[in-house]
Amino acid sequence: MVDANQVAELRRFIEQLKSNPSILHDPSLIFFKEYLRSLGAQVPKIEQTERDYEERAETKPSFSPKHDDDDIMESDVELDNSDVVEPDNEPPQPMGDPTSEVTDENRDEAQLEKSKAMEAISDGKFDEGIEYLTKAVMLNPTSAILYATRATVFLKVKKPNAAIRDANVALQFNPDSAKGYKSRGMARAMLGQWEDAAADLHVASKLDYDEEIGTMLKKVEPNAKRIEEHRRKYQRLRKEKELQRAERERRQQQEAQEREAQAALNDGQVISIHSTSELEAKTKAAKKASRLLILYFTATWCGPCRYMSPLYSNLATQHPRVVFLKVDIDEANDVAASWNISSVPTFCFIRDGKEVDKVVGADKGSLEQKIAQHSSSK
Repeated sequence: MVDANQVAELRRFIEQLKSNPSILHDPSLIFFKEYLRSLGAQVPKIEQTERDYEERAETKPSFSPKHDDDDIMESDVELDNSDVVEPDNEPPQPMGDPTSEVTDENRDEAQLEKSKAMEAISDGKFDEGIEYLTKAVMLNPTSAILYATRATVFLKVKKPNAAIRDANVALQFNPDSAKGYKSRGMARAMLGQWEDAAADLHVASKLDYDEEIGTMLKKVEPNAKRIEEHRRKYQRLRKEKELQRAERERRQQQEAQEREAQAALNDGQVISIHSTSELEAKTKAAKKASRLLILYFTATWCGPCRYMSPLYSNLATQHPRVVFLKVDIDEANDVAASWNISSVPTFCFIRDGKEVDKVVGADKGSLEQKIAQHSSSK
């Protein structure tokens, strides 16, 4: 069974929402608004005069960032929280219906209730003052000054969330309400929302500066600046980590490509080439691995080639870091034609995809000398 008192409270809250839908945009009710949207309800936005409070509350990152997977270590921000209070989580205060018609009689009655409120407040009877101001708000629900005034009284009784709700409504009706910005800034300072508090108080000081705003800014700005410095430090460290991660991934990718290339080069063996595409693949692999490549053109009917082939295979075992390729000009005549081979045996030396030297004929001494020369050079 649902508790009857809870049902009654819920019914009263719904009635308040009907009379003033702007209550839904209070930051403390974001969870309820999201629940309504999850059921398919459409929650209209209410324009904010300086910024959309809802979007700030839902999307603005906290000043104390979480560590990422690389554990960026951040020192805690040292803030002066001596004046911060526990947030008030009471049901939203009654708001007037802005769509209702306000007569001159209503305005006069609202002014009378406000006067009673001021008298009660001067006697230190803040709760009584709030009651009078609430009556005034209900009589004249489009008066920005009434909401802003009630917000200042909520500050006196340490109810910053209630003050913010009233200040938000005051600023909806009067975007230039210095009192609205001032009370909201002071309420945010009570909650430790230092950056938002500083922003509101700066706007208030431009609209109508007073000593109380200046005094509050002196308390708020040091914390706001520390938070901003902390955020910049974190962003700088995060950027450094991202650059380090990108460089690490680049090196890993390069090493993987080099390993793949080396695996295709058959260290210490002579690789037979049967097509232009095979030659291109081996040339690219040798280039990636920064290897010297030797291209040996031969033919089965060539006597000098039969003499050089065993020597060529032996040299391959002696120089495992050199890529030894062999092309039969009759089998792969397209390869021979692309290299303009007119006689065999011919040995072409290739570095970084370009021919750097050549040996034509069965000249064992020249072949060994050039292999030694080019395999040691970079």
